[in-house]
Amino acid sequence: MTAAVLPLFVAVPLAVAALAVVLPSRAARAVLVPTPLLGAAGALALLVEHTENPVLVHQVGGFVPGIAIPLVSDTLSAVMLTVTGLTSAVCVAYAVLGGEARLRFFPSLALMLTAGVNGALLTGDLFNLFVFIEVMLLPSYALIAMTGTWRRLGIGRLFVVVNLVTSTILLAGVGLVYGVAGSVNMAVLADADHDDPRFLLAVGVVLLALMVKAGVVPVHGWLPRAYPATSGAVMALFSALHTKVALYAIYRVHSVVLDGAPDWALPALALAVVTMLVGAYGSLGERAIRRSLAWQMVAGVGYILLGLFIGTRLGLAAGLFYMVHHILVMGALLLAAAAIEQTYRSGQFVRMSGLMRREPLLATVTALALLSLVGFPPSSGFFAKVGIVRAAAELDQPERVVVLAAVVLASLGTLVAMLKLWRDVFWGPPLEEMPSRGSTDTDPIDVPPGTRSPRRLTAPATVLLATSLLLFVVPAPPWDAALRAVDGLLDVSTYAEEVAGR
Repeated sequence: MTAAVLPLFVAVPLAVAALAVVLPSRAARAVLVPTPLLGAAGALALLVEHTENPVLVHQVGGFVPGIAIPLVSDTLSAVMLTVTGLTSAVCVAYAVLGGEARLRFFPSLALMLTAGVNGALLTGDLFNLFVFIEVMLLPSYALIAMTGTWRRLGIGRLFVVVNLVTSTILLAGVGLVYGVAGSVNMAVLADADHDDPRFLLAVGVVLLALMVKAGVVPVHGWLPRAYPATSGAVMALFSALHTKVALYAIYRVHSVVLDGAPDWALPALALAVVTMLVGAYGSLGERAIRRSLAWQMVAGVGYILLGLFIGTRLGLAAGLFYMVHHILVMGALLLAAAAIEQTYRSGQFVRMSGLMRREPLLATVTALALLSLVGFPPSSGFFAKVGIVRAAAELDQPERVVVLAAVVLASLGTLVAMLKLWRDVFWGPPLEEMPSRGSTDTDPIDVPPGTRSPRRLTAPATVLLATSLLLFVVPAPPWDAALRAVDGLLDVSTYAEEVAGR
């Protein structure tokens, strides 16, 4: 595989998105799932290529390095492209099966979102990172407005305002970096003066913007409010793409541009620990399935950043493995919640009861995914948390004690919150009433005999859960890929040389 294929990861979904605008609705839905699947297959081929060729670089337009827009693929990019492509395909498949993709322009908007994500994962300079994040956000505003609850317009305003302000901060940070270093190319910035306080301040502004987009405490409050107001399929798509692109960018900037920033280690560790704890216990105050899961998204951000800020090879690999695990497991849980809401017309705990007997397959998928979220075997979450604990055990005192205690406390908080979800939704007496169509929860009707979630709606969550379980059954290949990705972050010489064309 040559570097010339890299622009196709952006160009193909954009072209198909444009085509889907003029195609009949049925034809537009027909191209919706294959496009991200094709991207995932291409990313998998890139992952194989990187076992021998660590970095592929394409200078868009054939311009000289430093002037051209660089698209760069290494093992880290390939891993993220693979898992986000697969999860995107499954999420939009649910939208097709559940009827949501029939909304006008839904296929085009979802494919534009995919193009922006792929570009953000491949770009080699900070300004184009900003550009591709905006390409990712623009269709997201429309997806929020056209899906979800009646509160979607107010929540959409919150989502738009937060992201517009954050994008302004990100652009300002990129401008400051250019003013100080004379470049926004990450290969050039890798050789910048990391002791210059002006440079550290400029990059700090970039990281601040990315942390808001990722949902890091204390700038996280918008995420648990905005995401659950969308539909289940769109929330699963956002969970897999939006926060994870921001976290990927934090990994890349922190490692390549700042060379690991050891001076920030203690404050960064504290930030990750607080995010982990707030997210884990935030679910306890919620009374709806997806709102409870939204707080676990925040907790996952803390675990992922914890691996990064530990800073060792094992810590970085564990954080990356946790990110892959979290994309798959959270996607499975959110799609399972979407199936429940679509079948029983509510996701409120007070409206649910005894679904374990009525929905054995959905209950099994949810139970295994919840176990993975807590970190119990057999699940990908088990190996992800074991890796983080092992990396934390290598820290010096007292950081080691604090981090290990925080991991235990956060896991206990997640366990209690998920047991509460399981008890209220799947345990208890059989469900007897549910909201009538088009009514509020105060206008219930008897559950019609034979009411079950259709298999077509449970299949997407099952696929993501099965992929997650595969990481537990065959952990060696993904761990090897994570370690190779981390080696590229710890030694950026090859990355910088290839991007700079030396």
